[in-house]
Amino acid sequence: MPEVADIFLTLEVEDKLDFLSSHERRIISDIINCRTETLGGNAFVCDSYGHTDVHYNSCRNRHCPKCQSLARLQWVSAQLRQILPVPYFHAVFTIPDELKPVALYNKKIIYDLLFYCVHKTLSAVAKRDKNLGVSIGGISVLHTWDQKLAFHPHIHCILPGGGLSADKTFWKTSSDTFFLSVKKLSLVFRGIFLRKLEKLYQRGVLKFGGALSGLKNARAFKHLLRQSCLHDWVVYLKTPFAGPEKVFQYLGKYTHRVGISNQRIISFENNTVVFSYEDRKDNNVRKLLTLDAQVFAKRFLLHVLPSGFVKIRYFGFLANCVRNKLLPVCKELIRKNLGFDVDILPHGYEVTALTDKYQRKEYPCPQCGKPMRLSEPVERQAVGSPGNVNAVSLESG
Repeated sequence: MPEVADIFLTLEVEDKLDFLSSHERRIISDIINCRTETLGGNAFVCDSYGHTDVHYNSCRNRHCPKCQSLARLQWVSAQLRQILPVPYFHAVFTIPDELKPVALYNKKIIYDLLFYCVHKTLSAVAKRDKNLGVSIGGISVLHTWDQKLAFHPHIHCILPGGGLSADKTFWKTSSDTFFLSVKKLSLVFRGIFLRKLEKLYQRGVLKFGGALSGLKNARAFKHLLRQSCLHDWVVYLKTPFAGPEKVFQYLGKYTHRVGISNQRIISFENNTVVFSYEDRKDNNVRKLLTLDAQVFAKRFLLHVLPSGFVKIRYFGFLANCVRNKLLPVCKELIRKNLGFDVDILPHGYEVTALTDKYQRKEYPCPQCGKPMRLSEPVERQAVGSPGNVNAVSLESG
């Protein structure tokens, strides 16, 4: 089956990637060379049959479709003891189409603004809500794509249903079926975002070029903001997860996802890419989309994050600066006030089981089934060098 790496390698050979920035070139190079002889690896030998397998190294680039499994499992393992025995909700915050070009031209600024406004909105609404009135916490993840790889920046939030009282002496759990008003979240989010965006414009930190050059005019920008207010901003608040095990599954599914997985690519022939997508407007029916390879590449690159940008963030009582102090307080108050056991794990769950299959140092021989011996490291080779025989694609160090 074709992969993202095959598409970019073909375009590179045909010299059709002249539009790349240096940051994008590094990412594409990593994707092309991932789990190939270029990155080196380890050789495993069967002493009985003399069979040799080479396990090539991963590039570990966060944009690579092949390199998310181990990172995802390691991250989920680190979150195990942070799950609380309360309902968990899934919220999604999006910005209107009118503002997407501004976000695309000012990625880091707008992405940071998105995180800030989402955290501020959730915290403010939760504190003011007459039925809740607590300080909440949560995990937020940035996604920038839709199923067709179009630019669609939005924030996914995973939220424990409840929070701490102002004096931190009581934990209040939300209803099992209702957390916060979606309409109120939408209005508050829109207000905070537009006010902050206008301030950024007034400070001169936003950049505009090409088709957006007209927004350098203050009246044109003000008109854009008014246009974005003509309809409701979309905020989803989905039903709670069915227990902590589902929270784990969800965390792993969303936190380390890239724009498109290799499994969705159906074919790559005659400079044309066909991939599958779920049509959200047609009851999630799976359909096929055909794109020119260069168009596919440009869509894929829309979702390259700024260098060093953090796409998973924590807020409230789960914020990095206070989590070690406040999370034990939350657990103790839940134990005291609600009588729940807070040290929960999915039934039969083993932390090490998550990563063992990716970090194991012994592999069975396909001929006799006995463990193969780690022979020697395979040195990195220059691009274009002949590959090693019996190479296998496993995520290794």
